[in-house]
Amino acid sequence: MKQIPLRVHVTTMGCSKNLVDSEVLMGRMSAAGYKVIHQDAMEYADVAIINTCGFIEDSIVENIRQIMEITHAKDHGIVKKVIVMGCLVQRFKEQLELEIPEVDKFYGVDEMEQILHDLGTEYRQELLGERMLTTPPHYAYLKIAEGCDRNCSFCIIPEIRGRNKSKSIEELVNETKYLVRQGVKEIILIAQDTTRYGVDLYGKKSLAELLKALEKIDGVRWIRLQYTYPDNSLYDVLEVMKNSSKICHYLDIPLQHINDTVLQSMKRGHSKKIISDLLDSFRNEIPDIAIRTTLITGYPGEGQAEFEELKSFIRQYRFERLGVFAFSPEEGTEAAKLNDDIPFDVKENRVSEIMELQKDISREMNLKKIGNSYTAIVDRREDNTWILRSQYDSPEVDTEIYVKDQPGLTEGQFVKLRITAADDYDLYGEITGE
Repeated sequence: MKQIPLRVHVTTMGCSKNLVDSEVLMGRMSAAGYKVIHQDAMEYADVAIINTCGFIEDSIVENIRQIMEITHAKDHGIVKKVIVMGCLVQRFKEQLELEIPEVDKFYGVDEMEQILHDLGTEYRQELLGERMLTTPPHYAYLKIAEGCDRNCSFCIIPEIRGRNKSKSIEELVNETKYLVRQGVKEIILIAQDTTRYGVDLYGKKSLAELLKALEKIDGVRWIRLQYTYPDNSLYDVLEVMKNSSKICHYLDIPLQHINDTVLQSMKRGHSKKIISDLLDSFRNEIPDIAIRTTLITGYPGEGQAEFEELKSFIRQYRFERLGVFAFSPEEGTEAAKLNDDIPFDVKENRVSEIMELQKDISREMNLKKIGNSYTAIVDRREDNTWILRSQYDSPEVDTEIYVKDQPGLTEGQFVKLRITAADDYDLYGEITGE
């Protein structure tokens, strides 16, 4: 009798770095002959795997809710076995085992081989760099390193993921060539800290060298940088970026704050001047660059003066993309030992003030784009509308361009378009050519 393949349902919580981990695991399971599904909606499965995030309190609550939903599916016979893996487990394994006994097994962040072994297969070294993509086929994330050497006071990631461990340039080139063979045209570089890439392997920060190697690969159209850190090695990246036809004029650089006293307490290792000089250089050398940042407000010691300085900085640098979080003391971090002296409602009000400020900036920038022409990639179709992106926007988090339905468009196609209208965060356009 022919054996029915194991049916595995995978849910990924959290960031794109977790998504890559899920894709690698799914690739191994698929190669072993298992039927693998990656989606939010739960359906019948022999095994349900939840790859968790445990970064901040809000994500922990969301992840616990997802775990309980899937164990509820197990109670109703929709799922036979539930496995929980990833960052949340790495951080709270013993507590989770006690409080959610309905889960069959918990695995930390470095236990993929054990998961595969327990499911009846092995981690095949010859599949290194291969994975089952969950993104649209024209773009993929390339995780260039794992872990983090920074000691930011508010962040638990080094405790969860360990020290920085880079993949070699050769391995990343081979992985990118594999992705191109799958139809990928846009490569998005990610890590806990992409700026520190290569220190452990080559004795120096080598992101610029990696970019030079990747842009030589035939079939790669766009290379996008995320999760960079403000330090001097980015000047080398700037030189590569401004001379490349493939590296997007886009920089994701989480700054967290700008006041020197707050930055020092955060243990960020740089000053307002270092940040300002770096941003000025990118703006001057690449005038059309789109800069995305994320900030924390309500950090202990952020008085009204420090908050006003942060808003003034936002007005001055007018970031194309910006997100902001209210500080929450995370167990196990140095910042959790500080006096969390800012009331919750004050933190929330500050978040709202910054987002209102950014909304006005974003709207003004978008309105100035009306009449301009751009090259864009077709991401997807929804109802009677095509949704595209320019090189200045990452998928899922940044501005999208909406185009009325028309024949001949396909996902992953590059086209020329003209912007015809704009609102606070999105653009509208018409196709003018290929």
